[in-house]
Amino acid sequence: MGHRDIPVLSSERLVLRGPEPDDYPNFRSTFSSYRSRFMGGPLNAYEIWMLYAAEIGHWEIRGFGMWMIHLRETDQTLGMAGGWFPPKWPEREIAWFIWPEVTGHGYALEATHLARKYFYEKAGWDTAVSYLDPKDLDSIRLAERLGAVKDKDAASVDGNDVVYRHPSPARLRDGQLRDGIEFEIRSYYDPLFKPKGYAID
Repeated sequence: MGHRDIPVLSSERLVLRGPEPDDYPNFRSTFSSYRSRFMGGPLNAYEIWMLYAAEIGHWEIRGFGMWMIHLRETDQTLGMAGGWFPPKWPEREIAWFIWPEVTGHGYALEATHLARKYFYEKAGWDTAVSYLDPKDLDSIRLAERLGAVKDKDAASVDGNDVVYRHPSPARLRDGQLRDGIEFEIRSYYDPLFKPKGYAID
């Protein structure tokens, strides 16, 4: 798959497109900050550049990867979500991160739900996991809100992560789980909505 063949995904609020060179400054800002502590950071300038090159190259090598999340109304970038499967990863992962200044609006939930739907319905994935830092409670709660459950039998990347198994395509097609996720996403469309008691990315 060439870089120009990356599919574009969209929802009412978001557009997911392949990463471009112009998107790099926000990526660099996030991975040089404390926000990236659960993703191997903070990183130095060279490490960040190499990681961003890997984000773009992953699409070329694997045929899937991470999309850049854009706000439909303004085209502002918000973070990234999608698939990740570098060497040493036991399974294909669904991953996400949001720029620190735009958290709290449900963007990660909405983008990851959209990306997972693509992998299940268009790319033929029958399962997926997320490798999470056990101290990253926000990401763990988000995985749980997406219907993922801790899989103690799944192989870890390096022994320092916890593995959350996403619901199967059949379970998501069942309706109840999918409808619950989409109901929560739509709640964020209400400007007066203030979530309580769980992570708000």
